[in-house]
Amino acid sequence: MTTRLPRLWVGIDASKAHHWWVAVDGTGTAVWNKKIRNDEADLLAGLDEVLCLADRVDWAVDITGTPSALLLALLASHGQRVVYVPGRTVNRMVGAYRGEAKTDARDAYVIADTARLRRDFTPVEVRTDRVADLALLTAHRSDLIADRVRVLNRLHDVLTGISPALEAAFDYADHKGALILLTGYQTPAALRRCGQARLTRWLAARGVRHPETVAATALTAAHAQHIQLPGQDTAADITADLASQVLVLDERLKQLNGQISEAFHTHPQAAVIESMPGIGPILGAEFLVAAGDLAAYPDAGHLASAAGLVPVAKDSGRRTGNLHRPKRYSRRLRRVFYLSAQTSIIRDGPNRTYYFKKRAERHKHIPAIIALARRRVDVLWALLRDNRRFTLVSPTASAAAAGHRSRGSNLTP
Repeated sequence: MTTRLPRLWVGIDASKAHHWWVAVDGTGTAVWNKKIRNDEADLLAGLDEVLCLADRVDWAVDITGTPSALLLALLASHGQRVVYVPGRTVNRMVGAYRGEAKTDARDAYVIADTARLRRDFTPVEVRTDRVADLALLTAHRSDLIADRVRVLNRLHDVLTGISPALEAAFDYADHKGALILLTGYQTPAALRRCGQARLTRWLAARGVRHPETVAATALTAAHAQHIQLPGQDTAADITADLASQVLVLDERLKQLNGQISEAFHTHPQAAVIESMPGIGPILGAEFLVAAGDLAAYPDAGHLASAAGLVPVAKDSGRRTGNLHRPKRYSRRLRRVFYLSAQTSIIRDGPNRTYYFKKRAERHKHIPAIIALARRRVDVLWALLRDNRRFTLVSPTASAAAAGHRSRGSNLTP
């Protein structure tokens, strides 16, 4: 009969088809390793084997995305604690061990032993259905936006080969009417043959706003070029197809934004998050996905640190006081606070005032925005802690005003 060990650390090198598991004891000795198929039955069998070896098992993974989703769900259902060991950390730690071979088993061992030696890794929380839905929707939105950027870049390139003047006449990323124009007319000659009146009617029939202006701008570009470039007819067909693709993607993004907004507003603290200036349903959803379990942040400093907004010292020799951005942080969470801070300074208010205060202190735009983002972390964390919405009046002043009104009402007959 095998003697149970007091504690084991299991490192898992995850992949889409298989995971390699390695268990190490308190001395760093590998006592069990196995390649396990990414299948529920096999994963449960491996879990039972490991749990029979020790009184306590700590788990560590290097991937928390879709390849390890089934594994993490099964571990959570069995009450197991899992931490995330970033791939960058694994790559650096590999050099501290003997051998140069790159195998899944060796990576799994490094993950396990690193988790044994360090206690500062972030625990992995299995998302609730609500946050899981938001994670899928926001990831899909990011993919669609990337597709839109790619198609737009191709559109600009092809259209430049037809008419540089027409390519420069509109901002096709934000001008739906210009994209509709390209689905019907792409060459200077075709635009000139159509003429102002007919082109205006054609655009108006397709719901383009200010069709006269769009038609006039397109015809001005068309009259600037009379030579036909090589391959123009084929390029025109491609341009029309690309413009149609962008319009389809815009419609899909519009529908997806509605789904994200609907899913976001089912969160119990959605109104609190959205009350912050600069945060709407899309950024709010991104925040919930990036932040994870909000109870994991005991204070605002931990949330700011997770977002990479707390600088770390990087001194060397006589050089002291050098502060730099940390290397381990959530770039997605940092992006949420950065974009929301940038949006919040558009309108008058405390955010805009603080930003210009930093600019007056000779900070450039980006450092001033980062300083504002750090300050907003404190505010948002306090709002979430107290479950109250953002207002321009502080709670103390509001309570004092309410008390003053109450005392005044007692004096009136």
